[in-house]
Amino acid sequence: MTIEELLDQFYSDLILVKRHAQKTAETYRISVSEFLYWLQSERIKLSDVKAQNITYFLVKRKTQGCNEITIAKDISGLRALGDFLERKEYWDENVALLLERPKTIHALPKVLSQEQVDALLDSIDTSDLCGKRDSALFELIYSCGLRISEACGLLLANVHLDEQIILVHGKGDKERLVPFGGRALEKLKFYLEEVRPLLTKGKNIPEVFVNYKGEAISRKGVWKRFKELEALSGVSAKVHTLRHSFATHLLQGGADLRSVQELLGHSDLATTQIYTHVTNEQLEKAHEKYFPR
Repeated sequence: MTIEELLDQFYSDLILVKRHAQKTAETYRISVSEFLYWLQSERIKLSDVKAQNITYFLVKRKTQGCNEITIAKDISGLRALGDFLERKEYWDENVALLLERPKTIHALPKVLSQEQVDALLDSIDTSDLCGKRDSALFELIYSCGLRISEACGLLLANVHLDEQIILVHGKGDKERLVPFGGRALEKLKFYLEEVRPLLTKGKNIPEVFVNYKGEAISRKGVWKRFKELEALSGVSAKVHTLRHSFATHLLQGGADLRSVQELLGHSDLATTQIYTHVTNEQLEKAHEKYFPR
């Protein structure tokens, strides 16, 4: 069996058997590919791999400039490979489980002020169809705290304008109901009624947001449009920054952590708690700036 054939089988197993998200499966495949080709260069048979060999591989990755987050992803990918090989009875045991993940330093997410969000969204040129679409797209991403993949995959059948709610298909095939605000309703309704039909030209496209060809918009397409907004507005951010800002603005407005967790689709409350650190940091800065002593 070639390396590519093994990678294909491993990837299919991650998607179909382990039910991992596509992005996770792709990340694991990349890590495992690096490892398998390293084994080939070192003339080490896959059946002879020991924990020590994996350790040497990770040390090499470290010397190549990989940070702790990348190494942690590599270890997760190799553990998944070991599980696959053990189930296929190619390995007697999953030797990758002997490795410990490095402790990673989690940087606080970048958050925009409400004024910066307004400047970013107001910079959209709505003189053409794609600009009108972008206005609805990025307003909805901010109003609902969507991931790019969730916005791109949003279906017409899951948009309920009267109730101002969308059904979001998130990570790990999890679904959640998310309400959206008045500005998002106004822009989304205009896009669906006046703009989208002109873009699709009668095509039966299930996704809400489409490109200039009338086909479902891609993540790459969204990233490209957002980079243009950065240049126009002068606000430095990423699309995902809108999601971070959504969560932080909710907490600043008095929303409880559990509600924000549900709106974001986090399975673990600890993931949501990072936004409390952001607001605490802002409180400390405000205290330092305004407190006289």
